Amino acid sequence: MADTDPDALERKIERTRAELARTVDAIADRVSPKRVAERGVEKAKASARGIVTSMEDMVLGPRAYAPADGEGEEPADYPAPNIAPVLIGIGVVVVVGAAVMLLRRRRSR
Repeated sequence: MADTDPDALERKIERTRAELARTVDAIADRVSPKRVAERGVEKAKASARGIVTSMEDMVLGPRAYAPADGEGEEPADYPAPNIAPVLIGIGVVVVVGAAVMLLRRRRSR
């Protein structure tokens, strides 16, 4: 037989309302422009980190050795190249690319 207790029905309705409110809040949070932008920035940062790591490996080569003295110094016969200009260039390219993408998206709306 159906549950006709008014107090039980009221509690069930309140639970359902609370669940629905949480669901709507989660959906709103997921599609909010701020959250979408944050996820895009995090994705771009992760991509940039991967590019930088790849460039370091390409320029420096894989670091397959460990310094003998434990101080983190490189051997004297293997001078560290200056990769700062390369990294700065990559950073500039990533920032300009992201800015161009954002501007194109805003214009298309």
